[in-house]
Amino acid sequence: MHDHYAPSPAVVVGVDGSRSAVGAALWAVDEAVSRDIPLRLVYAIDPDSHPDADPGDAARALATAEIAVRQAFMAVESTDKPVKIEIEILQKTPTRALVESSRSAALLCVGSLGLKHSGQGRIGSTAAALATASHCPVAIVHGFDSHRAHQGWVVAELDGFSTLDAVLLCALEEARLRELPLRVLTTWHSRYTDIHAPNAVADGNRLARARLDRRLDEWRRRYPDLDVEAVAVHGSALNYFAREAGSIKLLVIGHERADGIRELVGPPGYATLHQAGCSVLVCQSRNVL
Repeated sequence: MHDHYAPSPAVVVGVDGSRSAVGAALWAVDEAVSRDIPLRLVYAIDPDSHPDADPGDAARALATAEIAVRQAFMAVESTDKPVKIEIEILQKTPTRALVESSRSAALLCVGSLGLKHSGQGRIGSTAAALATASHCPVAIVHGFDSHRAHQGWVVAELDGFSTLDAVLLCALEEARLRELPLRVLTTWHSRYTDIHAPNAVADGNRLARARLDRRLDEWRRRYPDLDVEAVAVHGSALNYFAREAGSIKLLVIGHERADGIRELVGPPGYATLHQAGCSVLVCQSRNVL
C-alpha cells in the first residue's frame, strides 16, 4: 500500500486484470515517455467485495491484484520503451481510488470495458464515472493494437464550449505523438425549413468549414508538420462517427461533453465507435498552455 504520501506526477492506468486494462497500459506507455514521467499501475481492491474481513478472502483478493498488476507490468516491459513503471495496490473502490489518483496525475487511462462488463457490449461503469469525476484528462482506451497504432485519424470534436483551445491542444499533441492526421469536427444546426432548399446542407457545411479553417490557421502554423483538416457536419456528430468509424483511432472531446460519454461509446455509439476500436480522450480546460 502506498497511499500515505503525496504521489509525484505520473500517467496513471487503472488495472483490473482485464485485457482491456492491459491495452490501456500499453496505450499509455508513449504518454508517459513523452512527458518523461512514470507510468503508475493502480489496482483497487474493493473493500465491499469482502466486508466480513475474512483473512482468506483478503489474501485471495491481494493475490488477484498482484497477478493483475504483474500481467500489465510485463506487457509494458515487453515494449522495450524507456518508461519507469510504478505499482500501487489500494484498498478502495475502483472509482474512488482512480479519482483520488487523478488529483496528481498528468493523465488517467482506463480500458473501456472492465472484467464486470467485458461481455455486455458497453462502456464500463468505472470508465463512465471517471469521464466526469476525474481531476485530470481521461483516456478511455478501446481495442488498442500496437501493430495498427499508426493507422487512422485523431478526431477533435468541437462543441461550441469554451474549451475549444484545450480540446485542440490535446488533439494536436496526440496526433503528433501517435503520428496520425487530425480531423477537427464542428457541427451546425438550422431551422427545419432551411435544409430543404437546394444545396442547403452542402452550402452550410462549406460555410461552417470555412469558419473553422480560419480558426485553425494559427494552430497549423504552430504544428506545420501535421495534417490538419476541418470537417463540418449538419446535425448530430454521431452521423459522422458512423460514417467514418473505421478511420477514427482516437476521439478527443472537452470535459463538458463527458456527460454524453455513453452516447459516444455506449449504445447507439457502441455500434460504430466502440466496435471500430476507437478510444476517447476527455480533456480539461486547465490544459491550455
